[in-house]
Amino acid sequence: MFSLEQVAVQFGTTTALQPTDLAFEPGSTTALVGPSGSGKSTLLRVLAGLVPATGLVQFAGSSIADWRAVRLRLGYVIQDGGLFPHLTATENVEIMARELHWSRDRIDQRRTELARIVGLPDEPLARYPAELSGGQRQRVSIMRALMLDPDVVLLDEPLSALDPITRARLATELRSIFSALSKTVVLVTHSLREAQFFAERIVLMRRGQIVQSGSLEQLERTPNDAFVTDFIAAERAL
Repeated sequence: MFSLEQVAVQFGTTTALQPTDLAFEPGSTTALVGPSGSGKSTLLRVLAGLVPATGLVQFAGSSIADWRAVRLRLGYVIQDGGLFPHLTATENVEIMARELHWSRDRIDQRRTELARIVGLPDEPLARYPAELSGGQRQRVSIMRALMLDPDVVLLDEPLSALDPITRARLATELRSIFSALSKTVVLVTHSLREAQFFAERIVLMRRGQIVQSGSLEQLERTPNDAFVTDFIAAERAL
């Protein structure tokens, strides 16, 4: 669905992403993992068209000439949901559909379908984000990301601000959603456990570049850098 060839990001004198080659196949789930400052969120924002980058970014086999058209085929969930505080949950979910002049019936049908998928009853949808729990806000954010039935879903640490019980419950629900909808999913996480739970491929990053990619078993059995072993060991020590 996406392919990157020598894609790099520079912020002033800081290199946020080294020249990177990476492809994301349709229907796959990939987890970008690494310490803070490793470039994983920057890479996700490149896929969302939110940061200027050099190199070649292709979507569905073609170079991107119009990022607006591509963004309509993307769903994006940022850390802590990123809901508009002055809009109700329903208004947050519907905002792009209304911008695109969907009919009222079509909007209502899609919102009802998504509320069922994420397990959110009607009553919280009438509230404002400040009146929702963390788990409810994340469910609303996922509904908003899925509203236009996108080809690709991008998630930046979707479980980071949740308590352990809510986190475990939502993780299970998210994985079921990804499986049922057959979307191309790219998510950012600090946790190898989350990465293994969600994704068939883990991309481990450090200092703006990919150190190794593959399954967790491959990273464990055949690490191509001492950092891979150290990162896995540190995760398991906690």
